[in-house]
Amino acid sequence: MQAPSPFLSADNLACRRGERLLFRKLSLRLEAGAACHVTGANGAGKTTLIRALAGLTTPYAGSVTREGALALLGERTGLDPDLPLARALAFWFALDGVADSAAMMARLRLQALAEVPVRYLSTGQQKRAALARVLGQNAPVWLLDEPLSGLDTASQGLVSELVRTHCAGGGIALIASHQPLDVPGMTSFAIEDFAPADAEEEA
Repeated sequence: MQAPSPFLSADNLACRRGERLLFRKLSLRLEAGAACHVTGANGAGKTTLIRALAGLTTPYAGSVTREGALALLGERTGLDPDLPLARALAFWFALDGVADSAAMMARLRLQALAEVPVRYLSTGQQKRAALARVLGQNAPVWLLDEPLSGLDTASQGLVSELVRTHCAGGGIALIASHQPLDVPGMTSFAIEDFAPADAEEEA
């Protein structure tokens, strides 16, 4: 039997941080092949939205529905900092059933870093390693939180390429970033558009 087509939806979502209401009345629905870029200033609620969509935090109001496995790129790589990068990734690749780990590392330009302990990687190198984990999961739904931060121009272009390829294959990508991506047909909205009225007045 054919697997159901992936989708990601949020209905009338509202989220808080402490006592502060970050956003409210946010609704979206992404079908197979769709990419969505969420922009906004630091602290405006982009990461909170990603965590709510991933099921890592409970929304203050509204609901999230998803069909299909999820891969999340967040602040932490989830890699053992004391292991060489190749061994740290191999642990996850084995769990995810990645057949050719060398090809996966090559795609993210990580071959030269194979023997470098994770703790010594730069921010951009760790980000590329985390993206390798996302690819290895082979999940139809991607949630990427600031995937371009710490990356040089070439690596930023690589992220856009990965998103384009993922969506062309029927995947879904929601990207929270204050930096632009080159993904034709990608929709976009600013998280501040859903800020409560009092927050807008304070700003």
